[in-house]
Amino acid sequence: MRLDAKRVLKNYGFLIAFIAVCAILSVLSPVFLTRSNILNVVKQSSVFGIMAVGMTFVILTGGIDLSVGSILAFAGAVAAGMLKAGAPISLVMLASLGIGAVLGLANGLVITLGRITPFVTTLAMMSIARSLTLIYTNGYPISGFHPDFRFLGGGVLLGIPFPIVVFVATAILATVILGQTRLGRYTFAIGGNEEAVRLSGISSSFYKTMVYVISGLACGLAAVIHTSRLNSAEPVAGTGYELDVIAAVVIGGTSLNGGRGSVWGTLIGALLITVINTAMVLLNINPYYSGLVKGLILLGAVLLDRLRDETA
Repeated sequence: MRLDAKRVLKNYGFLIAFIAVCAILSVLSPVFLTRSNILNVVKQSSVFGIMAVGMTFVILTGGIDLSVGSILAFAGAVAAGMLKAGAPISLVMLASLGIGAVLGLANGLVITLGRITPFVTTLAMMSIARSLTLIYTNGYPISGFHPDFRFLGGGVLLGIPFPIVVFVATAILATVILGQTRLGRYTFAIGGNEEAVRLSGISSSFYKTMVYVISGLACGLAAVIHTSRLNSAEPVAGTGYELDVIAAVVIGGTSLNGGRGSVWGTLIGALLITVINTAMVLLNINPYYSGLVKGLILLGAVLLDRLRDETA
């Protein structure tokens, strides 16, 4: 029985923590479990949650992407500029996705062909993309968009906020890719033992590059939702999102060493972070403690990840 309890804690600790936090908050705040608040929590997590879905692919290979916030900012700024110039929404969305994919491709190629570590490569891209955003916007926000575009971030579809629909659809698509495609199988395999993948005659460099393209695409999609929701593209958009995105993936059970994890765990991790932020508002806790709480939770998740590896 003790062994079973330990296994449950190791494999589902993040889900237990999420349920426990929600249960406590439902007692402390009567408005927490209301439909409007639940939808608001999921809606708030949608932007960095979409990015976290892309980050899941990267971390499953044992990599990391620190440039996600800056890629979101640049893709959002270009999308906003195109909208103000009168470009159709479909072209704007393609441009945002394209920018994310190209910058993700650049990350992947430098990592695989240049043999530079993901940490250094994406740290450099974080600076490059942020600088490109400032150059493009000249340091000023771009705001005021057509109502049709604003629907993407603020509209409702069948009673559900549209960002939630996009978030869930992204998670479903990513789950199918990871579970039913060659890319998904090799993503797990590379994180488990890249050398064995290479010796099997599989181009690990190609698949490692592709996971960074996926991460970039997720940032481009999130940029559209984020810009639409705020009705503005800010030069500083996405600043600090790296912590929330990585934390959501790790808290959701994806190993930093690669080879183990799931998209649905990432979804729960993203919701847990948002629930904690919401709790601090509902309980009137000083927002300055937010970073402290999230940092401690991230450390706890990493320690739990280490426990999984040591007892595997």
